[in-house]
Amino acid sequence: MTDQSNTFRSLFQIDVSKYVEMKGQFSYLSWPFAVAQLRLADPNAYWEVRRFDGLPYLNTELGYFVEVAVTVQGVTLSQIHPVLDHKNRPILAPTPFDINTSIQRSLVKAIALHGLGLNIYAGEDLPDLNAGDEPPKPPQVAEEPKPKRTSKVTPMPIRDQPPVPVRSDCLTDAQLRFVRRLISETGSDTDQLLAYFGFDSLESIPKAEVNRVIKALESKRRAA
Repeated sequence: MTDQSNTFRSLFQIDVSKYVEMKGQFSYLSWPFAVAQLRLADPNAYWEVRRFDGLPYLNTELGYFVEVAVTVQGVTLSQIHPVLDHKNRPILAPTPFDINTSIQRSLVKAIALHGLGLNIYAGEDLPDLNAGDEPPKPPQVAEEPKPKRTSKVTPMPIRDQPPVPVRSDCLTDAQLRFVRRLISETGSDTDQLLAYFGFDSLESIPKAEVNRVIKALESKRRAA
């Protein structure tokens, strides 16, 4: 087994849970801890902030990007990272602080490519599950029309009528296509999947639950 394999294994097996910080719904590994563990595993490890025409960032039509390359045991792995706000949305006019923050996040991710805290980023490439600032709203039930005063017959109440979910509370069309693609790629049985999670159909999966479904399918795909 090579030194690089030993280094990756030792970094991957380090428990980073005590050094994970939550910002909103996203998890981040403390960069001082990541750097310390990297240098303890390989004192000769080093990193480089890539330059674009002399600048530590790249300005494109899609937004700003930074890149950090980390070298461990002679193996260099780089990570390109967009300049994002605390909700992981692109910043159109970043400040120097925003650029520096993204560089540190890119550094931690580049270190993760060598093993340290790699499991934190499992499922990060999934589509946006709860876009917008407002949390998902609970399903709404349409109110029954009140009987007119002139009517002599009072309509019977409807019993055992399940709540009708509002379409906006369910997964988006893009997420639905993504779930169907994962089902096809993993050879999963749709009926079994729905029965396991307790949903009537793919279209009725709530936004708050679609992340759970996608992660299960992603795990099955990785295990294949």
